[in-house]
Amino acid sequence: MRMRSIRNLETQGHLLTSQRRLLLSLISNSGEHMDARELYQRALSNGASISMATVYRCLHLFKELGLVDEIWLGQTRCFYEIKQPAQHQHLVCRGCGKVIEFESPLISKLTNKLQREKGFNVTNAKLHFEGYCQQCQDKAN
Repeated sequence: MRMRSIRNLETQGHLLTSQRRLLLSLISNSGEHMDARELYQRALSNGASISMATVYRCLHLFKELGLVDEIWLGQTRCFYEIKQPAQHQHLVCRGCGKVIEFESPLISKLTNKLQREKGFNVTNAKLHFEGYCQQCQDKAN
């Protein structure tokens, strides 16, 4: 788990409970995007005594403190990931739900162009594409 996450909690007057430590660790070490239910299931499988309400409260706190990003991919699924220093975008498979991260210089170029042409200060850009991953395409054929 990143030390910045722990310091951020503590310096803002929040206790680093065992539940918060576990949830931050699970998000940080997962290597994938998790929704609240998946995070809850993983916490339970690690032997934690935790409720779904506690997971939601912790995620809300982590988001407020800038420790995690809440990402809405698709119409109904919300994922969480440790805040990244560089912006990245997502591909979402409509078949299996897999989320693939990617970075593109085209997004930066578009952002810069919009800022110049429209005089608009872009502070955040979110973009995701939906479709089917190679495995789901192969299954369909």
